[in-house]
Amino acid sequence: MPHRPLPARSPGAETLHVDLTAPTGAVHGGATGILYGLGDPGVPSHDLIAGMRPRTVSQKAPDGEQHPNGDALEVADGFFAAGGEEMHVYAQDVYSAWPYQDLGIDDYIARLRPQLAKVAARADRDRFVWTIFNEPDWIWYDDWAAKKEKFLADWTTLHRLVKSVLPDARIAGPGETRYRSDHLRDLLAHAKAHDVLPDIVTWHELGPDSLTTYREHFADYRALERELGVEPRPIAVNEYSNRRDTSVPGQLVQWIAMLEETKVDGQLAFWTMAGNLSDHAVRTGSANGGWWLTKWYADLSGETVRVTPPRPGTRDTLQGLAALDRDDAKATVLLGGTAEAVDVAVTGLDRGLVGDHVDVRVAKTTWSGYEGDAGQPPVVAAGRVRVVDGAATIAVPGGDPLAAYQVVITRAGLSGPPAVDAPWQASYEAEAGEVEHAVVVTQDDGSGSDDMAQRYTTSGAKDVGSMTEPGSRVTVEVDVPRAGAYWLGVFYGTEGFVGRQALYVDDVHVTDLTFPATLNRAYRGRLDTPVTLTAGRHRVSLRTSGPGGFLGAPSDVALDRFDLTEITGPERTVYPLTESRRTGGTVDRGERARRLGAPGAIVLGPGDAVTTYVSAAEDGYHELSTTWSGGTLGQALSGRRVGELTADPDGACTGSVTAHLKAGVTAVVLANRGRAPVVLGTMTVVRDAASDRHAVRVEAEAGRLAGGAVVVSGQWASGGAYVGRLGGTGTLTVARPAGFGPGRYDLTVAYAQAEKNTGHPYNTDTVTRTLVVTEEGGHATSAPYRHNYTWDGFWPRTSPLDLVTEDGALTFGNPAGPGPNVDWVRLAPLVVATSVTPLR
Repeated sequence: MPHRPLPARSPGAETLHVDLTAPTGAVHGGATGILYGLGDPGVPSHDLIAGMRPRTVSQKAPDGEQHPNGDALEVADGFFAAGGEEMHVYAQDVYSAWPYQDLGIDDYIARLRPQLAKVAARADRDRFVWTIFNEPDWIWYDDWAAKKEKFLADWTTLHRLVKSVLPDARIAGPGETRYRSDHLRDLLAHAKAHDVLPDIVTWHELGPDSLTTYREHFADYRALERELGVEPRPIAVNEYSNRRDTSVPGQLVQWIAMLEETKVDGQLAFWTMAGNLSDHAVRTGSANGGWWLTKWYADLSGETVRVTPPRPGTRDTLQGLAALDRDDAKATVLLGGTAEAVDVAVTGLDRGLVGDHVDVRVAKTTWSGYEGDAGQPPVVAAGRVRVVDGAATIAVPGGDPLAAYQVVITRAGLSGPPAVDAPWQASYEAEAGEVEHAVVVTQDDGSGSDDMAQRYTTSGAKDVGSMTEPGSRVTVEVDVPRAGAYWLGVFYGTEGFVGRQALYVDDVHVTDLTFPATLNRAYRGRLDTPVTLTAGRHRVSLRTSGPGGFLGAPSDVALDRFDLTEITGPERTVYPLTESRRTGGTVDRGERARRLGAPGAIVLGPGDAVTTYVSAAEDGYHELSTTWSGGTLGQALSGRRVGELTADPDGACTGSVTAHLKAGVTAVVLANRGRAPVVLGTMTVVRDAASDRHAVRVEAEAGRLAGGAVVVSGQWASGGAYVGRLGGTGTLTVARPAGFGPGRYDLTVAYAQAEKNTGHPYNTDTVTRTLVVTEEGGHATSAPYRHNYTWDGFWPRTSPLDLVTEDGALTFGNPAGPGPNVDWVRLAPLVVATSVTPLR
């Protein structure tokens, strides 16, 4: 068997030791729970929730007043359907003020009873966990010496109340702002004596030093249980992380590693807005770089094994976790937290399990901004490695402290070693360029203080702001290896407005860039635009003035970083289906995989299925091609079936479906619909822009308005105008495009809406609006439209629409309340082509 090594190891590399012979328990998968990660049904999308697969979430008390959305009962069904297991209810969030107004325990009891009654009426009532106090060490019971007895009495009263209504309910607590051993000792001793022990013990880890001290807290708590004779309780760190951690793979992996090591649940803190998976969802249905790390974590199976980093328990250093799945003969390592190259030293590779050689793939997910979408992480290193005395060392490239890496190790396949698929890419810090008539701003002073940890992440710790003068500009020198097309990705922020700057290359105006609004200047988005460059050095400049003069107030955009990524053709991604989540089936890395030209294959019995999460950079048509052999293969996109493909049982083939995909993440399910086994190889998704001709777009102002709906002039609207005041009696009606009869469609609406509450001291209480589409002679279909920071800057949002009449017109509105502003709408048939061809 030929030996193809990975890239050479770096002399200065750090070493992460992984011992596959030292299991530490079944994969728990609880580290990426979320506080207020869900906003409203559909926000975020089902596919994003299912891909991340948080085991637990904490949400608002039913009918609570603390936030405008996030009600536990409203989002529970979607959460459970996406694979979630426990819905924690923050019962005190029934109150409107922060901190909660203290109206006495009797008032709280009166507000708690209706919550209990509503949950008690549900068949799945036992999946709800009751957080009866949130941060009591500074809310209501701040002086422990004076108020301890009051807290313990109130805990007993509330515990007994919950159990009287829901005898099998689980109660979580005490949920303090930090780990307090003395408070926990008092609570456990009292609760044991009065039979009111918490079913789940909770506390918060909200400082950057928790990355150092958490393990000590965990050990101290377990020692308390032993000392007091309390049976070990499940633990949930029900708020953890800082703003600098959320969305940042290299930071988040450090938290995940220690929480998984101790087999506890953790919930990412709620620092920004409800419904964006604690800063891991871009818009409604797209993923950022941090989401892909959480997806990798959710993919782990089997048992975790011992991982030893160079500096265990040290914040902001290399950390990792690993799992071995013996059934699939696969080891997976997740790591990050360092800018250095890393040698992953793996021992305990069982020759009977993986043979004398292993195939290795190293994928990288890095920070893409909070509102910057990221596709399937590229493979940055790959090869075939010889196993010597049960050991192998894998070189992981460095240079990016914001990144995390996934190392997948499998038995060598028969179809050749794996290959790298990452395009050429380079990054340039804005503050390191030539800055004129603007200000370099330090966003992180490197002190490591709690204040710095609570700032949103900035690449390189600095950005460029105050782009307010006609001569303001930032210019970076770039060097590209080949002539051709490149994506220029600009990391930026605005203060809730649409931005505009002029792009120049080598002092020649290329285009004006329009930056979608972001929450604030530090809450980074990323705008990608194609540029054509010759090989060699160039000056890339963003300016507040273009050929027509000063662009005005919209040009005051904060600039953080410029990325250049080579465009090698239409968007194309290959998904090894052995890395998918499956229901039933087995992995084959032998002859059946070789026949399909794949490193591994999945063998599905009748009724078995696999789910893979594919990404699309934009709304539009894509060809999804799957290699398989066997009988009948069914396919579904986001739960919508797109037909069945049948192959010759004795031959291998490629089945293709050209379907409209929404921008962002789509769950693709492949299922064996026949009676004979089906063998799956890979899925390849290719952007098919030519098929976009099947979609029809209509400017909203060209439709028929009724009620209070009005046409509004708008600088950022595609036709210079949009339709506002939809909702109530205000409606917009568009004629059905010719030939668009009954069937399944995707509806894309370019919308804007910035409704929010303004009373919370640090959460942005965004409000979701609804748009209802009514088919004349048919039925009504509603979809949610989350806050997008501005009333006149438009995001495309795609949702499913099934039509039943031949030509019934479509009316847009919302009888129950205000809808979003609408720039245009587009209707696209879900599927436009299918084919099955023999595989040669």
